[in-house]
Amino acid sequence: MDRGAGPLAGLRVVELAGLGQVAMAAMALADLGADVVRLIRPGGGPYPATAGDPVLRGRRHVTVDLRSPQGRDTALDLAAAADVVLEAMRPGVAERLGIGPQDCLARNPRLVYARITGWGQQGPLSHQAGHDINYIALTGVLGALGRAGERPLPPLNLLGFAGGAMQGVIGVLAALHEVERSGRGQVVDAAIVDGVSMLAQMVWSFRGQGRWNDARESNLFDGHAPFFDTYTCADGRFVAVAALEPAFYANLLLGLDLAGADLPAQDDEAGWPVLRARFTEAFARRTRDEWVAAFADLDACLTPVLTFDEVTAHPQIAARGTVVEVDGVTQAAPTPRFSATPAPPPRPHTDPESAEKVLAAWRDR
Repeated sequence: MDRGAGPLAGLRVVELAGLGQVAMAAMALADLGADVVRLIRPGGGPYPATAGDPVLRGRRHVTVDLRSPQGRDTALDLAAAADVVLEAMRPGVAERLGIGPQDCLARNPRLVYARITGWGQQGPLSHQAGHDINYIALTGVLGALGRAGERPLPPLNLLGFAGGAMQGVIGVLAALHEVERSGRGQVVDAAIVDGVSMLAQMVWSFRGQGRWNDARESNLFDGHAPFFDTYTCADGRFVAVAALEPAFYANLLLGLDLAGADLPAQDDEAGWPVLRARFTEAFARRTRDEWVAAFADLDACLTPVLTFDEVTAHPQIAARGTVVEVDGVTQAAPTPRFSATPAPPPRPHTDPESAEKVLAAWRDR
């Protein structure tokens, strides 16, 4: 396994195996060249290493019983040689195991110890369990998703993972920069509730300007505007339309053969029901792919709504290699792209190895 490529080549990371956001953060660091060692429980724990699982790609796996004195000492030895530790336990658990931030920083003062959890390290819910839908429910975001009058629609697990994992990665990289300046490590507290709230900053901005209503389908970006929504085509498939700007909206009307029709103005909100009815009727006349072909040369911000099965065949996705295949498993490619230090191709996870082998490799650097 080539560990010498990518902008994070040479970075040594210990991942205390956990669910969701910490696994995604570790994957992102490994994708960019970091040497990530995932410590898994005997028997695999809550998220065992499964052959072909792309979330677990790109890192080594070491079986360690953190509840035993020997396992604790192994984890501390690895932390002493590492640059980063990733942890997703409830507050106080790592401390009780003897592998908390103070234990690790005592062995390695330059260490960045990143705690990537749902509720964070403080607050009345910090010791309670939760999952993606619970975290985003308290941010206001879940309540804004879905059609008016219906139950809120969970956005898969995307927002929670993004809010936790990506904020954890940003925290790690910022703390590493501080290590370069001061020589001091620190603890990073990345919580999904904080990260999702930051992702929703534009909504908070709209609210501050008096441009947001809490009722669903009453705002520009939540399905209320007929020119920013999805439509059903003749074959039962869908297109997504985001013709916000006047030039794109004009092209939308042109492609729908509605240019010059007696329609309300785009910014006449009272006329939006009329626009929606005309758009709905028009889109129902052709199949999805016929509409895509009709708009191929028109900048109207119209795209097909693809299934996962269709994604890899789309020319844009194929041209960028956004989705790749590794050992027969289709998965997202590493991102972002770098001109001088490109990330290595995705690497499937390896069979468990010994902590001694990892430490020997790290000491040889």
